[in-house]
Amino acid sequence: MPIGMITLIVVAVLVYFGVVQRVLDRMRLTDRSALLFIAAMFFGSYLPDIPLTSTLAINIGGGVVPIVLSVYLIIKADSSQEKSRAIIATLIAVAAIYGTMKILPPEPTHTMFLDPMILFALVAGVIAYLAGRSRRTAFIAATMGVVLTDIISRIEASLVGARGTTVIGGAGIFDAVILSGIIAVGLAEIVGESREWLQGGSTKEKKEKEIAKTNKTTFPGPAVMETAEEVVPPWQKIKSETNGKQYGYSGEGSENEIQE
Repeated sequence: MPIGMITLIVVAVLVYFGVVQRVLDRMRLTDRSALLFIAAMFFGSYLPDIPLTSTLAINIGGGVVPIVLSVYLIIKADSSQEKSRAIIATLIAVAAIYGTMKILPPEPTHTMFLDPMILFALVAGVIAYLAGRSRRTAFIAATMGVVLTDIISRIEASLVGARGTTVIGGAGIFDAVILSGIIAVGLAEIVGESREWLQGGSTKEKKEKEIAKTNKTTFPGPAVMETAEEVVPPWQKIKSETNGKQYGYSGEGSENEIQE
C-alpha cells in the first residue's frame, strides 16, 4: 500500500478517537467533516480519472478533493488578511517545489537515499509552514503548492508533445499531497504549542483571563452589595419631615417619647 494511503488511515484513526481535536479546531474543521474529506481522498483515488483534454486528466482523490478542501479552508478563514497570506504562501510553495523538481529527477535513482516525491513533500511542508505560519494557512499552501506544481509540469509535458495521458494528482503526487499537508500542519502545531508553552498560554487564553480578572475586581460580590447603605434622595427626606409636622410630631419628639 502506498505511503499516502497508510498516512490517511493513521490520520483517520487519530481523528476518530479525538487525538487531533485541537488541531481540527484551529483549522475550523469538525470531526465529521475531516473524516469526510479523508474518505473522499482515499476512495476517490480508486475512481476513474476525470479527463480534461485528450492528453490530460485529473485524479479525484489526489487532485479534485485537495483543491476543494483548500478552497473550503480559505472560505472559512477568519479575515481577509489570512486569506491573502494563504494565497501568497501557496505561490511561494509552488515556486520552491517547481525549482526543486527542476533540480531533482522525478524518479528515484541508485544515488538517491530518498524518493524524490517524499523530498518534494518535505520541501512543500517546510516552505508552506514558514510562509503561512498558522496551521490552516500552512496546510493550504502545502497541498495546493504540490497540486498546482503538478498541473504546471503536466501542462509543460503536453506542450512539448509528451505521449499518452498524464494525470494530475495521480501516482506519487498523491503521496506528496498527503505528506506535505501533514508535515506543514505538524510543524505549525509543534512550533505553535512550544511557543504558547514558553509564553505561558496562548494570546486568546491570556485575554480571557484578563477579562475575568477585570470583571471580578469591578463588580462587588453579594455580601458587599447587601451591606451597602441605600441612598435616600433629598426630596424624600423633605416630604417625610413635612408629613411629620402635619401630624404634630417631629423626629426629635419621637426620640424624647422613646426616652421617657
